[in-house]
Amino acid sequence: MTATRRLAAILAADVAGYSRLMGADEEGTLERLKALRREHFDPKIADHHGRIVKTTGDGLLVEFASVVDAVRCAVEIRRGMAERNAEVPEVKRVEFRIGVNLGDIILDEDDIFGDGVNIAARLEALAEPGGICLGGSAHEQVRDKLDLAFEDLGEQQVKNITRPVRVYRIRLGEAPTAAASPAAALALPDKPSIAVLPFQNMSGDPEQEYFTDGMVEDVITELSRFRALSVIARNSTFTYKGKAVDVKQVGRELGVRYIVEGSIRKAGERVRVTAQLIDAATGNHLWAERYDRKLEDVFAVQEEVTRNIVSAVAPEVELAEVAHARRASPNDNAAQLTWRAQGLFNEAVNKGQQSLMLEAIATAQQAIAVDPASLSAHRILAWSHGLCHLLRWGPEPERELDAAWSAVERMLGIDALDYRTLTHCGATRVMRGEQERGIADLRRALDVNPNSAITLVMLAWAEAAVGLGEEAKAHALLAIRLNPRDSWIGSAQLALAMASYCGHEYPEAVRWAGLAIQSQPAGVIRRAIMIACCARAGDLERAAQERAVLDGFAPDFMASLFRGENRVFTRPEDMEHLLEGLRLAAGEDSGKEP
Repeated sequence: MTATRRLAAILAADVAGYSRLMGADEEGTLERLKALRREHFDPKIADHHGRIVKTTGDGLLVEFASVVDAVRCAVEIRRGMAERNAEVPEVKRVEFRIGVNLGDIILDEDDIFGDGVNIAARLEALAEPGGICLGGSAHEQVRDKLDLAFEDLGEQQVKNITRPVRVYRIRLGEAPTAAASPAAALALPDKPSIAVLPFQNMSGDPEQEYFTDGMVEDVITELSRFRALSVIARNSTFTYKGKAVDVKQVGRELGVRYIVEGSIRKAGERVRVTAQLIDAATGNHLWAERYDRKLEDVFAVQEEVTRNIVSAVAPEVELAEVAHARRASPNDNAAQLTWRAQGLFNEAVNKGQQSLMLEAIATAQQAIAVDPASLSAHRILAWSHGLCHLLRWGPEPERELDAAWSAVERMLGIDALDYRTLTHCGATRVMRGEQERGIADLRRALDVNPNSAITLVMLAWAEAAVGLGEEAKAHALLAIRLNPRDSWIGSAQLALAMASYCGHEYPEAVRWAGLAIQSQPAGVIRRAIMIACCARAGDLERAAQERAVLDGFAPDFMASLFRGENRVFTRPEDMEHLLEGLRLAAGEDSGKEP
């Protein structure tokens, strides 16, 4: 049976902050909503020939035969709500978000379905409290028929819709415009953009304003060390201090995709800091954390919490950009290609698949073809080729190392002082056998950006490889403490396993090697360290199991260690210590290759 379809205008509405209102006054909020529906909403919908399809607690879905009727209805509801809220305390105000779309719908008894309905719901989610957003098709039908001003919010990528949706906001109280007014919404820059809003002082103590503002200023400063981010200056973000803000509106006004906001509460000698990272386009929370500290040294607490926030936010933004690039329609934009390459690289590492790594390399090369000065794209090439060398992927691993160094040389030509350049230069030098210069580069990178977890991890790995066990442990543990969810934390755990093994701390080495393997099961060095650790700890059965797994995906790696083609450690005595552990695992005499 063929589904019944028709073109319709769909209005979706819900209450902004409904959970907060219900939490503060459940019965009162419910009564106010019922009265609004009975006295205002439903009569306006009937006046404009709308049909209420369904209600969902705080929201409702309405179908109209005319877009003009749908928009007129939305505007009259909005104006009526403004009059009703004029004498209501702000904490009790009921504000609706409304989205209007024109699209094809499927009828099923009394319900409606389809992208036309889904987009209306997404438009409602993009509206600020008390606001109205229209889809591009709806705007085309009403722009010359209604005496309204519209603001072009550009194309927005919305959940579960493959193509970007053109969005317009109705600007009530302003003169109508003959065309859209895009000037009010700043365009997003090519790189991820972020604004740190003033944190809220929840203590009621004016003295805490200095601590609160100082922490936010430090977060802005430290985030600015990440040159891949576009960070809005303090002078712009602090104009929102003391104001109730809508993150979507702030995103449009400042031209940013991400917002950091938070609060600080002091009780006695303890302080609680909360921070959230929000997608400004959707209002969705991407990350949130709470930090409880004792205020023995105010500046020490401020510095520690700042580093934790910054070290967590930067990788979360990277993950969000990768996800955004995957959802976006394919094009030849260099930034989008770079983020897509980053996503493929992450997936290749997590799954241990060479084919994905080759795809990441090809995508990064496409980005470079569009923008030869893309430091981020060259960075992906350096990482990808370097890991292909370490993992022995491909018939000529040494050529992979040459390709990695070639990418580093291009990075040096683009920006030799960027912490990403110094990090990759140092890591690649270590792989090339230039340990001293490599560690010096990594330490310079850490001076430039002490909040980079990747730099800390690579430095820890290099220090463990050259026998600087205590330094390696300190840097690896700091990386884990700053951002335990970073995708590179497995490499910090590997550094801890290496340092512990060389220090003859075998049970500890087994623990760290096991954690490192969880994040990268196909890591050949991680498996080799685990085999030797288990043997030294007396667990020969587990050592044999780990050896079988390693031989299953890298049958020649163990032999390559004994041939001297791969070196996990730089010092001969450390390398021999590892080989003896591998021989012990195989039940062989210490002088033989297992």
